[in-house]
Amino acid sequence: MAVKIKICGVTRAEDLEVLLHLGVEAMGLVFYEPSPRCLAFADARRLSLLARGRVLRVGVFLDAAAEAVRDAVAQVGLDLLQFHGDEDPAFCAGFGLPYMKAVPMAGPVDAAAWRQRYPDACALLLDAGFGHGETFDWRHWPASPPCNCILAGGLGPHNVSGAVKRLSPWGLDVSSGVEGPVKGLKDADKMTEFVMEARRAAAG
Repeated sequence: MAVKIKICGVTRAEDLEVLLHLGVEAMGLVFYEPSPRCLAFADARRLSLLARGRVLRVGVFLDAAAEAVRDAVAQVGLDLLQFHGDEDPAFCAGFGLPYMKAVPMAGPVDAAAWRQRYPDACALLLDAGFGHGETFDWRHWPASPPCNCILAGGLGPHNVSGAVKRLSPWGLDVSSGVEGPVKGLKDADKMTEFVMEARRAAAG
């Protein structure tokens, strides 16, 4: 079983080069101003141009205005959108790009109902909360995921192997778990260890 890996909150070219070397499937560019990983469009575009054709470029939003999402798509260059707030299905599908929808995992969740509500989503991202860096209770992971489901929240090199073996997620999303002491600055060794542990666990 292969597992898709997205490293989110990339802010520097040197961090991008590491994840490109590791061959992960996607990188996240955050456009939510309260986040320490938020990028100005000009900075995001520089990273996007380096990444084009080499890794999926995911724009991450939380209850952004439609105009802001459109501007990011036009100015940065994105392949995929990720919505973490109360965005409705029509909003998510309204920008001409595939999208993922985050599902807040504060307790037991009916993933099939979320899938029914967001039928056009290419994946559901199950997360404790945006940018919190906390795990949710993995007992609430759906026994039979209704679609591509991505595990997020509190992942790092220390627990990703156990997560993959226990839950068999379609994908993994990591951000703070592969950072050093400064939020938004990735650590090359942690990224490498995370990816290697995830792939080793997925390979059985």
